[in-house]
Amino acid sequence: MSEPVLIREDDDGVVTLTLNDPKALNALSDRMLAALQDQINRLNEDTEARIVILQGAGKVFCAGHDLKEMQAKRQSTDKGAAALKDLFDRCAAVMTGLMRLPQPVIAQVHGIATAAGCQMVASCDMAVAAEGTKFGVNGVNIGLFCSTPMVALSRNIARKQAFEMLTSGEFIDADRAVELGLINRSVPADRLVQETRALADMVSSKMSGAVRIGKRAFYEQIEMPIEDAYAFTGNIMVENMKRDDTAEGIAAFLEKRSPDWPEKP
Repeated sequence: MSEPVLIREDDDGVVTLTLNDPKALNALSDRMLAALQDQINRLNEDTEARIVILQGAGKVFCAGHDLKEMQAKRQSTDKGAAALKDLFDRCAAVMTGLMRLPQPVIAQVHGIATAAGCQMVASCDMAVAAEGTKFGVNGVNIGLFCSTPMVALSRNIARKQAFEMLTSGEFIDADRAVELGLINRSVPADRLVQETRALADMVSSKMSGAVRIGKRAFYEQIEMPIEDAYAFTGNIMVENMKRDDTAEGIAAFLEKRSPDWPEKP
């Protein structure tokens, strides 16, 4: 039996998903995409999971698509274009699936995150990276413009900076990634696990019902004209206010006590 390409560990509401194909630099192979989609499907139904950490085994986080598989699909005489389109559709489903999970997702990044690996970082809700980590959308260097990674990247960082990364094919380091807004923070490599877990624990300590409502609203409103966004989020606030656990949280604040929530806070 071969090693699983994706490992899941659950710890007190914190789910850690580990890309586990270090020999292939955790490339997004067909197997890896299928495993990620399976976990996304499971997490959508998981009421115990409060937050997800996505990390990579070995020396790097993720080196993007499996180029050998892509080349084999391209060279297919009868179904080459269809096979490639199916690959990119399945990858897009994983990327949007991470955004649409009810739980926040934190990318814990080290080594490199390039092409679709950088796309995955940009598709997560938050990201913490080890100092020295390199980020890039480098496909242009081999004649393949990173068009699908561009979607997530250009929704994370400023337009001109994204375009420079896409057309230069050069890496940026973790400090620059913080400046551009691609990641939340850069930390010493020997503190990466602890700092990511601290962020996960802080977020998971909040009332999960409110966080789930808020994550869904965050991504829906951000694509709307401002007037529509205010109307939409006003309704979301009403939905949130009608919850019994929200009423208890407000009462506890006004009464200067800890909330007695019916769920783990």
